[in-house]
Amino acid sequence: MAGQGTSEGTFTALVLNDVDGKITPSVETLDNERLPEGDVTVAVKYSTLNYKDGMIVNGLGNLVRAYPHVPGIDFSGVVEASSSSAYKPGDKVILTGWRVGEARWGGYATRARVMADWLVPLPENLSLRDAMSLGTAGFTAMLAVMALEAHGLDPDDGTGGTGGDVLVTGAAGGVGSVAVALLAALGYPVAASTGRPAAHEYLRSLGAHTVVERAELETPPDGPLGKTRWAGAIDNVGGTTLATVLATLNRRASCAAVGLAAGPKLNTTVIPFLLRGINLLGIDSVLSPKRERLIAWQRLADTLAPDTIAAMTVEAGLADIPALSGKILGGEVRGRTVIDLAR
Repeated sequence: MAGQGTSEGTFTALVLNDVDGKITPSVETLDNERLPEGDVTVAVKYSTLNYKDGMIVNGLGNLVRAYPHVPGIDFSGVVEASSSSAYKPGDKVILTGWRVGEARWGGYATRARVMADWLVPLPENLSLRDAMSLGTAGFTAMLAVMALEAHGLDPDDGTGGTGGDVLVTGAAGGVGSVAVALLAALGYPVAASTGRPAAHEYLRSLGAHTVVERAELETPPDGPLGKTRWAGAIDNVGGTTLATVLATLNRRASCAAVGLAAGPKLNTTVIPFLLRGINLLGIDSVLSPKRERLIAWQRLADTLAPDTIAAMTVEAGLADIPALSGKILGGEVRGRTVIDLAR
């Protein structure tokens, strides 16, 4: 078992090796000397499986340049050793971003060594497991909500500030699931878009009162503007879907663009921006300032109840990652997948 193989001088990890140009994953026991340089050593308890993790495990996208490599773009755990005054042994911490799992060894290991500035303390009302049930996806969703609110979205208005629903596209995925639950918990009327009929009841259970078929957003209006529909939007899809959303936002509403799963190309005009004053907000969770990270994690902890977090989460172990990584790339994984390093 992954967690049981760890001793004081060794740790267990999912290691990617480049074998004649093919990326091959295997669970291995490594010496602590293999850990990268850093201020803080963390006993990792949980990580997650994100779309980017799926790409990395399958050697796609040139996201990793040096092998052997330990993937996993986030983790939660307990500090074992620290040369930084910011953390002491026993502190519970979270890490997302900073290209961990890409340029640096990441969370698919029972031990990690990172820079202190990359970590944030675990909020008191959040468990290590629930932190990774949210993970990078939940953190990104919270950043998107914060960006929309900074541009006028207000739950006290009851209808998203400019009237109508707040749309979440790609809603059955990781960021989308948390975004739906967050917006609903904050009092916004949520419309969730998905191409998976089997996910409709799941999205309603997270708080969506309307489910929009993905195909409905894949046909843009005839002109540069369509009928206004959305008080705001969080888009995880990109491509034609994003163009359609921008053309149908309410006047002065905003769209936070996150995942771009359908590609980064955007076939639109300046007309929605000029005539309706809409905002297109780019969300990058990799290099967020410390203060923003602290606020986002505390808001996640304060907003989402443990049973809501549990409803969008399944659990797996290190050995399950290779098979699951293919499924997440194929759109077969719903919600959030927590990797328990003790399994």
